[in-house]
Amino acid sequence: MTQPIGPNAFGHLIHSSGPASDAMWLNLYQHDQAAVPSQSPRWGQAVAAAGNYRCNPQDFHFADGSHAVLPLFTRGVASLRYAWSPPPAWGFGGLLSDEEISPDKLRSVLAHLETLPYVGVKVRPNPLKAHVWAEAMRPGWASIPRLAHVVDLTGGFEAVTARFRSNAGTNIRRAQKYGVEVEAGNSDRLIDEFHGLLELSFVRWARKQHEPAALARFRGLRRDPRSKFATMAANLGEGFRLYVARLGGRPVAAILVLMHHQAHYTRGAIDEGLAGESRATYLLQATAIEEACRLGSTHYHMGETGNSASLAQFKSRFGAIAIPYAEYRYERVPLARIDSFARSTVKRVVGFRDAS
Repeated sequence: MTQPIGPNAFGHLIHSSGPASDAMWLNLYQHDQAAVPSQSPRWGQAVAAAGNYRCNPQDFHFADGSHAVLPLFTRGVASLRYAWSPPPAWGFGGLLSDEEISPDKLRSVLAHLETLPYVGVKVRPNPLKAHVWAEAMRPGWASIPRLAHVVDLTGGFEAVTARFRSNAGTNIRRAQKYGVEVEAGNSDRLIDEFHGLLELSFVRWARKQHEPAALARFRGLRRDPRSKFATMAANLGEGFRLYVARLGGRPVAAILVLMHHQAHYTRGAIDEGLAGESRATYLLQATAIEEACRLGSTHYHMGETGNSASLAQFKSRFGAIAIPYAEYRYERVPLARIDSFARSTVKRVVGFRDAS
């Protein structure tokens, strides 16, 4: 039953009917052209199955007749339950709506989230919606600055490649001359090859960050076990696309891209020893971008860039534009500060340093 929340401090009336139905969630996901695959009901099912989360999408009706859904996930005992949209390492979240959401409407949603029985709420919205979220923020919400890179696919693949930097084209041709071959799909074999490369990357990242390899591997496998990707593939079907680059029949690099209205490159891995100077990663990205254009995606999200200058440079070579955005957090108990202090202490002990 729909319950009125009432007019908020901004004079905007909002109603909530509690958890959204899968049918309503799917309808808004299909309607919202800015939606990323990690906002879909099928993705929600994968998060619940692989991450042991409870999926609780919130349904909102506004006074003007418009409608929105916020995919929300919880885990833990009721008295200590935290809510995420989405959980850590599960992509982007935020509102889906049947029309462009205004800051006032979003502010109403945030006011409602503050009343829910959680110790905290954290939202990592689509970077393309960053300006709306920044304008809608309410007192009591903390913002965590982030940086993403996004390729505009307007005009199709030929127009997009015309916006590539010249060194991207040079490296793509080099990979082709080197004999790099790319296979795309979502089979168990490709998942095995991708995850094997990912495990190698855990160790490589550990070296760069001065982190013990065993600790890095433990953290990596806890965040990204093979079963997680198998569950993604089972739920998303053809929307889950692995691209594996091979040299002499051996996998040397791979990326994972989620496909729909928006394409999202969400994971990458490489065996630097085997890949050598082949520039395989350039051919992988070009292949995925070409397929995203063919499938009608409007943007190709290249994910979180953080403070890495080298990663920002790599992404910009494909015409990706840097988009500052933020995650937003509301807490009744300062869990984030406690967690940050604990993590900082551990990093100091092991000599950890962020890769640049």
